[in-house]
Amino acid sequence: MRKLSAVFGLGCALVVGLALPQPALSDAGGGGGGGGMESPAQQYDPLPDYQNGVSAYQLGDFKGAIKALRRVTIGVPKFVPAQYLLGSAYLKSGDAKAARRPLEQSVRLDPSMIEAHRDLAIVLLQLGDAAKAADQRAALVTMKDKCAGTCDDKARLDEALTAIDGAMAGKPQALAPLPLGPAAHAEGAYVEAVSLINEHRYGAAIDQLDRAIWLVGPDPDLLTYLGFANRKLRNYAVARGWYEQALAINPNHRGALEYYGELKLELGDVSGARRHLARLDALCTFGCQQADELRRWLREDARSAS
Repeated sequence: MRKLSAVFGLGCALVVGLALPQPALSDAGGGGGGGGMESPAQQYDPLPDYQNGVSAYQLGDFKGAIKALRRVTIGVPKFVPAQYLLGSAYLKSGDAKAARRPLEQSVRLDPSMIEAHRDLAIVLLQLGDAAKAADQRAALVTMKDKCAGTCDDKARLDEALTAIDGAMAGKPQALAPLPLGPAAHAEGAYVEAVSLINEHRYGAAIDQLDRAIWLVGPDPDLLTYLGFANRKLRNYAVARGWYEQALAINPNHRGALEYYGELKLELGDVSGARRHLARLDALCTFGCQQADELRRWLREDARSAS
């Protein structure tokens, strides 16, 4: 049993002009030092474009939103918030044909996203594909049945189904916007997420981190936290996806390299974990906590296997 002795220092402020405090992150049994300020590799930084796109979207400047968000979806194609907002911006600007692909990507990457199913169904109806629109409606009906009228998403599910039914009846739909909230809320969501991780309340932490990334964009530190929290819940495939997104943006992110190496070790991929350690050793000329921690995991795994 041990505690993390360091936290991520966010590689850049989550929102322009917003610097986050560095709360202590503790964890009993799993995960390493995580942080220190990261030195980003020479890669595309999607955060300015994403934040400009969100600002334009919220102001109703869909042309500006499309311009910024397209760059994000090219640079970080698996980042659902950018894909959805791009598709929504196209839809709101009257270009159903262009809206289809990013909305399909949103649904593929996150089948639980209610508004993406809703908007894709409406786009498909506008494009004359009623059968596939019905598939999107059916997915929402399945979610509603599982909800059984008691889940937090009940009102959103009802609104989405009403919007699709209205579009099927040929009635123009004024779609309710996704409630993003002001950018300043990112700080509170981040701090709350860290507190929840400290308490091992990983599901609740994921909800807060999800709020933060919609406001901030694909910050590698937040993506790594999402990977960590999902890993603790044994959502290994989901955790892997978050780590890979973080490393696609910053291949030198020490926290993501360490935690992804630990995940590989948990899944029996010893050679993969060793490759991550070699990468950390190459980055940490004078040593670093992330390399030391992953090395300790490898030693313990070797002892348990002998």
